Amino acid sequence: MGTDDVRDALLDSARAAFHARGYVRTSMKGVAVAAGVAPEVVNRYWNSKESLFAAAMRLPFDPASAVPELVAPGLDGMGERLTRATLDMLADEDTRNDLISLFQAGASTAKAAKGMQVFLEQSIVDRLVRYIGVPDARLRVNLIMSYLLGVATSRYVLRLEPLASMAEDDVVKLVAPTIQTWLDPSKPLKAPDYNPSRSPAQKRASGD
Repeated sequence: MGTDDVRDALLDSARAAFHARGYVRTSMKGVAVAAGVAPEVVNRYWNSKESLFAAAMRLPFDPASAVPELVAPGLDGMGERLTRATLDMLADEDTRNDLISLFQAGASTAKAAKGMQVFLEQSIVDRLVRYIGVPDARLRVNLIMSYLLGVATSRYVLRLEPLASMAEDDVVKLVAPTIQTWLDPSKPLKAPDYNPSRSPAQKRASGD
């Protein structure tokens, strides 16, 4: 097989594996075996499972490089950059269909969802949390991810009007300011009872 044929075979095997077993239970070695090549061949094209996942799911970015590029210019304007990146990702029909089928296929929807959760946390959330670097950074990033995915799903999957027909620039103008507010560590979240240093068990013990 030629170079392109090998790469295509690996992507087909990876896509099938992620759909059937989810992100967590899929390994680069297993993908290589399914494609009929040696494990080291996979590493010639992708240096990590998240990079392979991004390619197999046709994501328009590799989180390993895309997230640092998003945060490199600083917090100023980051709300707009994150919003545009999310909209661009789900605007592609092939990418959208692959991600939707990942949730629908496999041994169970719960396993597929768990796999996506791990991918999002390790590849995107953890990196953003380290960058923001404030005690409630994880809650802030969780809110941002939930909001952006909800907007993108309503626009591209559910096709809710008028959101579905709005120009991307108009959607960004509406959404980005909220994201920017959550990114600003000088603006406290309006959840006075939330203490990021206390675990659920500690809260139960104190009677909260």
